[in-house]
Amino acid sequence: MGIARFAYTPLLPVMVSEAGLSPAGGAWLAAINYSGYLFGVILASRISHAGLKNQLYRWGMVLALLSTMLMAISTDFYIWAVSRFVAGLSTAAGLMLGSGLILNWLMRNQYRSELGIHFSGIGFGIVISSFAAMLMHQQVHWDMQWYLLAALSILFLIPALAWFPPPPADEQSLNQHPTMQHAPPNARFMRLFTAAYFCTGFGYVVTATFMVAIINQLPGLSKVGGWMFLLSGIFAIPSCILWDLIARKTGDVNALILASLLEVAGIIAPTLGWGLIGAVLGAVLYGATAIAVVSLTLTMAGRYYPAQPAKMMGKMTIAYGVAQIIAPVLTGWLTDGEGGYEAGLYAAAGVMLFGSYLFYLMRKAQ
Repeated sequence: MGIARFAYTPLLPVMVSEAGLSPAGGAWLAAINYSGYLFGVILASRISHAGLKNQLYRWGMVLALLSTMLMAISTDFYIWAVSRFVAGLSTAAGLMLGSGLILNWLMRNQYRSELGIHFSGIGFGIVISSFAAMLMHQQVHWDMQWYLLAALSILFLIPALAWFPPPPADEQSLNQHPTMQHAPPNARFMRLFTAAYFCTGFGYVVTATFMVAIINQLPGLSKVGGWMFLLSGIFAIPSCILWDLIARKTGDVNALILASLLEVAGIIAPTLGWGLIGAVLGAVLYGATAIAVVSLTLTMAGRYYPAQPAKMMGKMTIAYGVAQIIAPVLTGWLTDGEGGYEAGLYAAAGVMLFGSYLFYLMRKAQ
């Protein structure tokens, strides 16, 4: 799933230079990707049967591979759009259905209800995609880069299917298990939580989609963007596990406040005129926080409804997904108008900062 979603970021510049994709077109493809994700999230939130969730998760991982291959077969924008939509569906399968089933399995088997290890796979996807793209840069044509990444995905598809724990055969006994009792929060808390998660989706997606292009536009850093995306992935791998440990000490909401504030700093760091230092700082802070915020949020949501965690996760992620559709389009529009990504980054940081304040209000609403 990480390759299906995040290979687009390091390959976006080469698609603009070799395949005729415009920056605005790139932004629309990103928005279409999140539309597929949103559609998948809505679908996941309406499914209760664990066996069906398991099957859809498995089909989603296959679709992740096929969507990566589909990017290579044509320069037709509509084919690319289909690919990005399908990749979004596969993201929902991994993040919603996969996360919900794993969280359910952990709680039923008396393990800690934490998803840091599961979410570290996204960081691996970023690292593999960006490192492969840099190795292939100027050596391999853009379409062959997508084919090679699809071939690489097969190596991960096999364990993603083979190692996934099967759901329980008896769903009635599952729902009656003592660890599976629902404990929903109060209504005000959930309104704040949903609004805050919308804000984090806005802040997350601009850098996730445009990081390579943003850094490559900075003076003297035209070939650095891919390395910074790789660096963010390296820090993303352990970040979710680290933030699980932080949340144990500080509480989930305090961990979310701290992580979101650090992410704001990472979003604006490349715009501060610090050259390579700003680019490195932005990549490190973003990698160390962005996916961790998602992991912490979805884990919290799943704990409130342990028998059917994907339903609550899905409702939260609908807000996140709407933000992910709006933000790339707005960034593309601002980029075309301003000739640079700074305005889009400042908008993302501002929305993310407001989300940090909403997390703070959540602490009082508990």
